[in-house]
Amino acid sequence: MPTQRLQQDVSVRWNSTQYMMLSLLQQKRPLSVYAADHDLPCMPSANQWVLMEKAVVVLSPFEELTRAVSAATASAADVIPAITVLKRHLSREESTDAGIKTMKRTLLEAVTERFDYAETEPIYSVATLVDPRYKERFFPSPDHQELAKEALIREVEIMERKRKAGSEVSAEEPPRKSPPRKSPCRGGVGCAATNSSFVSLYDEILEGNVVESRPVSTSAVVTQVETYLAEQTIPRSENRLHYWRAHATQRPALADTAMKFLCAPCTSVDSERLFSAVSNVLDEKRNRLTADKVLVFIKNLHYTLKKSVQ
Repeated sequence: MPTQRLQQDVSVRWNSTQYMMLSLLQQKRPLSVYAADHDLPCMPSANQWVLMEKAVVVLSPFEELTRAVSAATASAADVIPAITVLKRHLSREESTDAGIKTMKRTLLEAVTERFDYAETEPIYSVATLVDPRYKERFFPSPDHQELAKEALIREVEIMERKRKAGSEVSAEEPPRKSPPRKSPCRGGVGCAATNSSFVSLYDEILEGNVVESRPVSTSAVVTQVETYLAEQTIPRSENRLHYWRAHATQRPALADTAMKFLCAPCTSVDSERLFSAVSNVLDEKRNRLTADKVLVFIKNLHYTLKKSVQ
């Protein structure tokens, strides 16, 4: 049986407060026995243990989303849905909220203050719209939803003009097609993990936001966007890139726009993880490696990591 130790709260480490409380709850009985044998004056009371358990439940979605957005498959499209789910989780009143209502309210205010800009940033809003798992279902504000649609239409129009200009140059080149393939979801925010404490909130938001019928537009780009948004979202366990590869012929400009925005990661954790791996190669004992060999290693390592998540 592995040795279990108490975790310490570190202000610069994400989720360390929750890990500290979890370790205390796991060692509650040994700690109580040790405190009784040695007559320790500073031990949590019964009410404090209950509050600690409730606080861990409230903080669990933050820990799950931190790991999810730090995965190699996470993209900018996962930001707005994650924020919406967090707000729904914190704003929901439960019968067990006694003693932690102020905590939940403070966390909700902090999430709103820190991430309220995301819905108006095109890199996040457009990426969310072109993700077939989310589309416009996770925009709480109708005004922000309309701004995001306008930004998407502008991007598709730009991509359409580029495609027409490029088709004149490469009209004689044969088209290259790749058959669609399915793969399991690995670690991203949209993965439907059965052990998640708040995974049902994603489905609840998707089912609650029903798409209304839209007027017919005369613009081909607008019609293409409106038709795509009116369709049913795909399951969150499916691969969004495989969806667009299968629909690239039907909606080429929209597919190109999706590839442009879905390739953007939502955090820098994955790139930092890559450089951390490189630091284990180039150190004091391997200080004679030339720069070109280090770059070759980085490229090979990046290719290996990329293939591991496909």
